[in-house]
Amino acid sequence: MFNLTPMVKNLLIVNLVVFFLESILKMDFAVTFGLRYILADSFAPYQFITYMFVHGGFMHLFGNMFALIIFGNMLERFWGPKRFLFFYMVTGIGAGLLYATIDYIETSAVSNDAMAYLADPDPEAFNLFVVQHASQYYESLISFIDAYVENPNNPEYISQSRVFVQDLMGRIENVPMVGASGAVFGILMAFGMLFPNTQLFLLFPPIPIKAKYLVFFYGAYELYSELNRSQGDNVAHLAHLGGMLIAFIVIKYWQKNSSKFY
Repeated sequence: MFNLTPMVKNLLIVNLVVFFLESILKMDFAVTFGLRYILADSFAPYQFITYMFVHGGFMHLFGNMFALIIFGNMLERFWGPKRFLFFYMVTGIGAGLLYATIDYIETSAVSNDAMAYLADPDPEAFNLFVVQHASQYYESLISFIDAYVENPNNPEYISQSRVFVQDLMGRIENVPMVGASGAVFGILMAFGMLFPNTQLFLLFPPIPIKAKYLVFFYGAYELYSELNRSQGDNVAHLAHLGGMLIAFIVIKYWQKNSSKFY
């Protein structure tokens, strides 16, 4: 495990340096280097690369780097450092692109509904907006919505509802995605495809499991978590799934053109 291959070691060092530099400088690198909504003023194309090297805390970093060490070493020995780095970057950038595409579709829908409400506010439209786009706040807004329904022309309620809609849009558009998880889930997918029957021993629960079943479990869990997102869940499940999808495509392409690559 600790006999690190060159590229895994370099990626580990870069991620650790970025994390500790952020801590020493007391800066939030996610503000500049995290992946933003592509129509936000703070978006920049370089974020499709830089987001992979910024993490949202030590445990986020630890989880990604632990998986990189466990699965990346064997893949780099199999492919060599150049191809491993290519795969890592392609899956990470690809995951970011897929996430940004879905995020654009979803955020645009919220933005259109928000603009429509701001142009013509009324209690029923506000209630529908909250149900469709901010259900996690619905319980805390019930009293306000009831009062708004009873007083639809009250300028104070109209103003407060507009502020809520504008604030929600600001939060949605300005939450950056960070972390190497897209690339790491790509590595996990590659490991499961190339070494499907390798026995892995889990820590929790402490049982052996074949790599192909572990990959299937993670993929199913990420899909379920995205489709049944709970309140307060800020994990970019789409990026994880995107990394796995890009990895699947790359591996299948390489296998089809094996004479060129192996």
